[in-house]
Amino acid sequence: MHPNLLRVTSRIIERSRPTREAYLARIEKARSNTVHRSELACGNLAHGFAACQPDDKAALKSMLRNNIAIITSYNDMLSAHQPYEHYPEQIRKALHSVGAVGQVAGGVPAMCDGVTQGQDGMELSLLSREVIAMSTAVGLSHNMFDGALYLGVCDKIVPGLTMAALSFGHLPALFVPSGPMASGLPNKEKVRIRQLYAEGKVDRLALLEAEAASYHAPGTCTFYGTANTNQMVVEFMGMQLPGSSFVQPDAELRGALTDAAARQVTRLTGNGNEWMPLGKMIDEKVVVNGIVALLATGGSTNHTMHLVAMARAAGIIINWDDFSDISEIVPLLARLYPNGPADINHFQAAGGVPVLMRELLKGGLLHEDVNTVAGFGLHHYTMEPWLDNGQLAWREGASQPLDSDVIATMEKPFSRHGGTKVLSGNLGRAVMKTSAVPVENQVIEAPAVIFESQHDVLPAFEAGKLDRDCVVVVRHQGPKANGMPELHKLMPPLGVLLDRCFKIALVTDGRLSGASGKVPSAIHVTPEAYDGGLLAKVQDGDMIRVNGQTGELTLLVDEAVLAARTAYHPDLSAERILKTGPVVPVIVVNKLEHAVPMAKALVAGGVRVLEVTLRTACAIDAIRAIAKEVPEAIIGAGTVLNPQQLAEVTEAGAQFAISPGLTEPLLKAATEGTIPLIPGISTVSELMLGMDYGLKEFKFFPAEANGGTKALQAIAGPFSQVRFCPTGGISPANYRDYLALKSVLCIGGSWLVPADALEAGDYDRITKLAREAVEGAKL
Repeated sequence: MHPNLLRVTSRIIERSRPTREAYLARIEKARSNTVHRSELACGNLAHGFAACQPDDKAALKSMLRNNIAIITSYNDMLSAHQPYEHYPEQIRKALHSVGAVGQVAGGVPAMCDGVTQGQDGMELSLLSREVIAMSTAVGLSHNMFDGALYLGVCDKIVPGLTMAALSFGHLPALFVPSGPMASGLPNKEKVRIRQLYAEGKVDRLALLEAEAASYHAPGTCTFYGTANTNQMVVEFMGMQLPGSSFVQPDAELRGALTDAAARQVTRLTGNGNEWMPLGKMIDEKVVVNGIVALLATGGSTNHTMHLVAMARAAGIIINWDDFSDISEIVPLLARLYPNGPADINHFQAAGGVPVLMRELLKGGLLHEDVNTVAGFGLHHYTMEPWLDNGQLAWREGASQPLDSDVIATMEKPFSRHGGTKVLSGNLGRAVMKTSAVPVENQVIEAPAVIFESQHDVLPAFEAGKLDRDCVVVVRHQGPKANGMPELHKLMPPLGVLLDRCFKIALVTDGRLSGASGKVPSAIHVTPEAYDGGLLAKVQDGDMIRVNGQTGELTLLVDEAVLAARTAYHPDLSAERILKTGPVVPVIVVNKLEHAVPMAKALVAGGVRVLEVTLRTACAIDAIRAIAKEVPEAIIGAGTVLNPQQLAEVTEAGAQFAISPGLTEPLLKAATEGTIPLIPGISTVSELMLGMDYGLKEFKFFPAEANGGTKALQAIAGPFSQVRFCPTGGISPANYRDYLALKSVLCIGGSWLVPADALEAGDYDRITKLAREAVEGAKL
């Protein structure tokens, strides 16, 4: 074994000791000495098998047969998941053949990042991992099962399934892939057409034809993105059968492997001969093997997040230092698009996982002494499956790569270091997928060009504003800002700029897909701009150094200059802010020391949008403190009466301003400012004046004194596009009446922060009132 790999592994074991021991104790407590359903009451059990066929009912009543949960992520949107449509029935038959029963315990959502790339739906992508994990847990919570089969392939699905499977780590688990589609349009040609389209040299029809020729059939997309990286990593972690990852969906061998997976999971149960719960199987060595697989193949950068979350679900704590140290000793042994022209089918033909596994074992870069679903030891995974007269069997895989342009040997690697590099510097930490970037493009020092949205980059490219050496900074794309979408649509225009011989790099707190391509990209920058990261202080023209060889990410601006700068945060639209409601507390802060704990109490109660009124001497300092100390809150200033006050609250860090009325000087200042203004109106004439300045969101004030909900309905009637935040006289007794109106986004109310509670420091009471208001709004 390589001594540095042993050192990193030992470090992870020591770091994880308390959480790992607690995790193992938890799954041991959940373990049953018999079938799990025997612990259910008779009524529970009857519900559990009510819809089963008679033979299955009898088997489940007997308490002698295994019942295997099937968690499926089938849908027709994902080409990779479409083959799963008929898997449950096939799996049931295979289970019946060994005297077991199978039930579909639940289905999980499965989002296609290919469909949502560059669209609003992409903001849900990373968040869907947690939804998948929770959905899986719901399915397994019936406690009817002795083991589980997980049907999933794509980006967030496998990590989400794994996290949930480890939460139920007392159960054996086996992952069942569906395999890649046949190779379509060569990747190099696909990229060429995309770049021609970005330059306006081919039309949309030509682009669509190229895309449709690339993604053309059931099965996983064939480039080496997150989906195929999932399969590579989980096979190296021993979570699915040897050699099963990259067999195509329509192959006879694929059906045989699916049957074998169903039969094998029964052997791993407490009723079988090889009891191996997933939580025991996935240990620190197995996690390190997964990291090695990622780095040796130049896999998706998404796994620098996913593997951390997957490991944590087993009580194992890993971090980017572990990735960085392992990357220094693991060579790059695979060239798959975007790291090279070959696709995953070429990888399979070149010897696939067995030959790659053999090379890494030979180099002492994998822990061989681990448990897997195939038995003890990674040597099982140097075998390849085949059909011997129609019967599934395993034989030794190739002893050497069958195509040296696709899989390299330890003696002649494609690169001495792994395909992912951790970058550090005053801008924070980031990762770069170096395996896809030519060495000559891995170092750049150039002026920054700042964007707050990926959608603004293409117009700048088309206008020629990026035709120079530059570092394109796309910030406020992190998880707290907007869910951390992938920014893959940036690759064609930035790739064109590289082809024009400009020095180009991307720096972002967002993500890229596994197909991040040839553009040097420092991604996942942390801390993110929205959460206090220095990225928020970068200005157009600032020099930035990105070095993928030494691991540097530095903003070359004097520290004194940076200290004098104010962090920039983009305009949150008034509509977006108010939708975050539904109740905005109107707060009077008399003592500065109350500001931060009060804001934290409101956030704890589910209220994030806060209005601190400028009625006291410490109001602006309170806004400044909350903006700094409670970044999860969206802090606004109320009772803003003039342009000077608007400028002062903006400087203090307010993210929006609310006025009791409107004047033309204030409206004009708002159109020239950087935060949205929500002015108060009580008449149609005032509303029309605000609309003349482009506003669509208003405060209806004072709401009750001006006629309440009936008056608001009358004012809003002719203006269907306008939305309101009624304030003044709103209380727990009437706020739901306002929220029921279509024109109302939220309401403003002072009852959430009573003066006596604030004076007494009774923050628990404030949290309770906030929680009651939020829950009441749902009724």
